[in-house]
Amino acid sequence: AGPVENKNEAAMSELVPEPRQKPVVPMKPMGINASLLGYIGIDTIIEQMRKKTMKTGFDFNIMVVGQSGLGKSTLVNTLFKSQVSRKSSGWNREEKIPKTVEIKAIGHVIEEGGVKMKLTVIDTPGFGDQINNENCWEPIEKYINEQYEKFLKEEVNIARKKRIPDTRVHCCLYFISPTGHSLRPLDLEFMKHLSKVVNIIPVIAKADTMTLEEKTEFKQRVRKELEVNGIEFYPQKEFDEDLEDKTENDKIRQESMPFAVVGSDKEYQVNGKRVLGRKTPWGIIEVENLTHCEFALLRDFVIRTHLQDLKEVTHNIHYETYRAKRLNDNGGLPPMTVETEENHESNL
Repeated sequence: AGPVENKNEAAMSELVPEPRQKPVVPMKPMGINASLLGYIGIDTIIEQMRKKTMKTGFDFNIMVVGQSGLGKSTLVNTLFKSQVSRKSSGWNREEKIPKTVEIKAIGHVIEEGGVKMKLTVIDTPGFGDQINNENCWEPIEKYINEQYEKFLKEEVNIARKKRIPDTRVHCCLYFISPTGHSLRPLDLEFMKHLSKVVNIIPVIAKADTMTLEEKTEFKQRVRKELEVNGIEFYPQKEFDEDLEDKTENDKIRQESMPFAVVGSDKEYQVNGKRVLGRKTPWGIIEVENLTHCEFALLRDFVIRTHLQDLKEVTHNIHYETYRAKRLNDNGGLPPMTVETEENHESNL
């Protein structure tokens, strides 16, 4: 019996664990922060994006529409501080006034601070210059839709390009004659038709031909006429993304629009400084002086604050509307034409 008891005792001693010391409970962290976890590097994402976009560069396509003699070319040259638009101070005797609206696109590469931008200026000579201007906006609307079609065809290709060339019109500066009275029927018809397909920014040209009181009254009258006729110009109310955007854009819609501007690519000496301006018998009108005209506001709006948004609204709203309608009408994909087949083969 002795050895059996000893065996049982040994087995019992194996089953009963020895008393262990309680583990030390670590202190609960006060809060998960960078000092506890160390540096991750999320903040470098912005820098990575910046490097990528710097390599590819930017596309921006701006269209100018208005009667000849309103200083469209000069204004675009002043906006981008380079000779980016053709000089057309009038028609030579040898040149015939175009019978229909022509579309002329001129591309330039502008570089500033290491940032490259491929700028395309689309001019529309002949617009509003005829006695009968009926449906003269149709070639312009056709051109805008053709660029959407071109982009769509590239997008639905089986072998798509890594980066589709973007020729879509991101912004249309519409030049209003500084009559001081009201908008012409042509102005209303153009903006009514094209505000649905492109971002229209109305601009009162050659604002130095009006007094300050006349300019203020004319701006108010234009805003009222656009509202009465249900014409939406950029920035459209329904596309404001948040309260901050709404507040900023409301101020632009109610106070700045339409921008009353003066363009000039000539420099003058004023108080020891070189300024862009227009010389008159009464003095020099400084283009970038806000007390003289609203050119600086227009430039800041188009280039410094809303350029990316103009591109996004073009892609997400106007192009998407065209794309949805086009695919809907066609029951899916656009028909494969000889041109698209050739493109497809060249991509392969």
